Amino acid sequence: MLAGEVYSAVDPDLLRELNEAKDLVFDYNQLRPSQRAERLALLKRLLGHVADDEAFINQPFYCDYGSHISVGRRFFANFGFTVLDEARVTIGDDCFIGPHVHIYTACHSTDPTERNTRQEWARPVTIGDNVWIGGSVTILPGVTIGSGTTIGAGSVVVNDIPSGVVAVGNPCRVVKQLVKA
Repeated sequence: MLAGEVYSAVDPDLLRELNEAKDLVFDYNQLRPSQRAERLALLKRLLGHVADDEAFINQPFYCDYGSHISVGRRFFANFGFTVLDEARVTIGDDCFIGPHVHIYTACHSTDPTERNTRQEWARPVTIGDNVWIGGSVTILPGVTIGSGTTIGAGSVVVNDIPSGVVAVGNPCRVVKQLVKA
């Protein structure tokens, strides 16, 4: 799965891993907002890498495996952050994720007969440092977003977005080059 090869979505070992992660996600979402230390401890158990103690994800948060997600220093995600991490999802330092952002790595056949076999594949998503993802953005499998970029609210990111730009829309496209100060 992590190698990008076709895998069975109903493999018993994968289903076991999914359910273990979903239990941790459930526990995380039941914590009180004031239980900051407990929330951080659960995030560190769930996610593959948390760079520092400033990582913060508002509840509710949803993911598939969790262990395939890596977040950099001073990471923040708002309410409704959803990550389908069948492939690696790497998020850099100082990234801000708006409410109801979804990141997908799982891919399915467009052919119904093939899709019904529950055979899937996945492509990683990489987000650079100092990126702001606006609310209700959807990021599709295989996308890389460069450092210093802003993705406008409601965008659907289907292709790579370079560093140092503002990009918006469906499909998401560059609308402004940012000048470094």
